[in-house]
Amino acid sequence: MLMCRDLARIASDYIDGELGTMDRVSVKMHLLMCGHCRTFIGNLRASIDLMKAHSSQQVDEELVHRIDSRIKERLDAQRSRKNDSE
Repeated sequence: MLMCRDLARIASDYIDGELGTMDRVSVKMHLLMCGHCRTFIGNLRASIDLMKAHSSQQVDEELVHRIDSRIKERLDAQRSRKNDSE
């Protein structure tokens, strides 16, 4: 079963339609049961829409990918350190 922290990690991919069928179904099932995550996804969508509406420049997709990768690396490193200390 998908946990809230798992959904938070793949939320952007879900909104962008980049998840496979099984992951997409897992997210939808989780959202049916979790009001907090429904709110989170709604807020994320609203933030994306707001950014698109007020952005006058084209987004450099490679830059976005690099930023996403660095954020993921840092989060993974933090989780690893936390797991090592437990």
